[in-house]
Amino acid sequence: QVQLVESGGGLVQPGGSLRLSCVASGSIFSIYAMGWYRQAPGKQREMVARINKGGSAFYAVSVEGRFTISRDNAKNMVYLQMNTLKPEDTAVYFCNKFPPFNYWGQGTQVTVSS
Repeated sequence: QVQLVESGGGLVQPGGSLRLSCVASGSIFSIYAMGWYRQAPGKQREMVARINKGGSAFYAVSVEGRFTISRDNAKNMVYLQMNTLKPEDTAVYFCNKFPPFNYWGQGTQVTVSS
């Protein structure tokens, strides 16, 4: 199965930025649409951004204009640049294909707080 490893989370003040990275094992990475998802405490996991194999991106309304998803098929990497972060962006962030596999990586914690 494809392994997914997320990194880049941390504690940041409101208005700050973070860049998340995800590496996916497997030579068939490039055929998948990939997405970033997040799960806040007590809430369901939600998709925040996805990017198809050709590079077209789509965003949740809550992050549009602040987050940018990108991918590097040669490196099996997908990224999420997050700007103007808000406390409500606090969550564990996961990458997965879109639609997702029925398994997930460990995710990376993003905490936005002053």
